Amino acid sequence: MQAPPAPAAPAPQQAQPSRALPAGTAPRGFALYVGIDEAKAAASGVSLGVLVDALRRTLAELTPDAETYATVALAPVGAGGRDVDVVRLALHEPSAIARTKQDEPEDEDRSAGGVVVDISRKRVLIDGESASFTFKEFELLQYLVLREGRTIERTELVTSLWQGASEDEAPGERTIDVHVRRLRAKLGRYEDIVRTVRGVGYRFDRHADVVIRYGHGTPSPDRF
Repeated sequence: MQAPPAPAAPAPQQAQPSRALPAGTAPRGFALYVGIDEAKAAASGVSLGVLVDALRRTLAELTPDAETYATVALAPVGAGGRDVDVVRLALHEPSAIARTKQDEPEDEDRSAGGVVVDISRKRVLIDGESASFTFKEFELLQYLVLREGRTIERTELVTSLWQGASEDEAPGERTIDVHVRRLRAKLGRYEDIVRTVRGVGYRFDRHADVVIRYGHGTPSPDRF
């Protein structure tokens, strides 16, 4: 009696075709936006830190060369909205930002005096007028504002704001002083909101002339 033929091996799955990329670009990684608060995580018997650790272990098993960075998205208590939308907006996902700008009413901050640091829209208003901050200048001010009351060393500013830069691309500690000097020049009469802690670095303290606009969410300064 002839033995039945062996079952054919399953055909290998073909990779899904990737979407067309803009000319001159190449993928360097991806972002996975996860919407869940601590209460929902606790109801499942985990925490946000446990979830992040589990995802990192999975990535390490699948691709040991992957680099990861994790942060949380903060929002005012009772702000409402879907968790994942808050996360996307806080982490400045382009389509979420664009949709929010369409829904926003006419700006009410332009009539205000003092300094308005608008985290969600990445801009600074000085006495009601938009200030021409560069991307790095805004990042520097935002970094200090989100760590209100804490003195930030120059080395931390370099490693955090130029993360992933090569030794040739990253500035020296004294170059940070130049960035701060330019930032203060644009703040004008409000330059003292960025304080120098001699021999250590810089800090931002709560100030009567400064209003912080967080929008629907803002990235936490803490890493897991």
